[in-house]
Amino acid sequence: MRRRDFIAGALAAAYPVVAGAQQANRLPTVGFLIPGSEQSHGRWVAAFTKRMGELGWIDGQTVRLEYRWAAGHPERYPGFAAEFVQLNASVLVTSINDGVVVLKQAAPETPIVHTAMVAASPFISSLSHPGGRVTGLSQIGQELGGKRLQLLIDAVPQLRHVAVLGVASDVKRVPETEQVTAAGQLHGIEVLPLTVTKLDDVAQAISSVKDKVEALYVIIHPFVSVNQIAINALALEARLPTMHGLPEHVRSGGLMSYGPSFEDLFARAGNYVDKILRGANPADLPVEQPVKFDLVINLKTAATLGLTFPPALLTTADEVIE
Repeated sequence: MRRRDFIAGALAAAYPVVAGAQQANRLPTVGFLIPGSEQSHGRWVAAFTKRMGELGWIDGQTVRLEYRWAAGHPERYPGFAAEFVQLNASVLVTSINDGVVVLKQAAPETPIVHTAMVAASPFISSLSHPGGRVTGLSQIGQELGGKRLQLLIDAVPQLRHVAVLGVASDVKRVPETEQVTAAGQLHGIEVLPLTVTKLDDVAQAISSVKDKVEALYVIIHPFVSVNQIAINALALEARLPTMHGLPEHVRSGGLMSYGPSFEDLFARAGNYVDKILRGANPADLPVEQPVKFDLVINLKTAATLGLTFPPALLTTADEVIE
């Protein structure tokens, strides 16, 4: 064999290894800012990862998925955003308004997929034409206040007063409380707003209303997700049935929940990331509404509270915990 043929063969054999290393370095990066923990949000994030794989985006092979878990500590958001900038992320994903604000400040030109926008989101021009760098899915959370209250009435026939627990800094708290209040007026039910900033506040807030209300309506927030077990325990100790917006909060001891499936929303967020990575402009990607809603009931908690669900309500439930 001639020397130059040997060298050519050696280079050809080595090329796939070199090319593979270069390709790994060029993988597009997706930065996902998660307000909760793996315990509270892991199932949803897994749905996103699975959908990405179905679309051909395999972590470490065709894409680099970088997850950052704030575990209920919003002060971590800026540091995570800075890390995404250093990683030169092609797309950013988050499920909370505060996360979008921080990501936009850190990377104003990077597309952002919001997995759970509120109604009248400040980040878009319209649902049909977002017009900027942010798009995604709407959770229409506060618009469900009336439906959740009605379900609570069906479960607690003696309901005449309900406390609405929200996190003080949550932009959804006031409009959702107003929605529940308006629905309550139609049924002759008084609504007592409660605001908290830390876990110690929850015990004090529940204690202040335990003899004044017959149920507790809890507004979705990462703080609630991270502290769901403690919040449910405090409500149960006060003999207060709870209405949540997430199934996870019922599986950890709450009475019932109703709302859009966040597993479905996170999975569908993968569709947006896929389109953007393939060249789509987020300004032209319409915001989609929820298509799947879940009613979850915890019969074990109901038994502890001495409640009996109407059979018709149980038959409509998507999940019954016994």
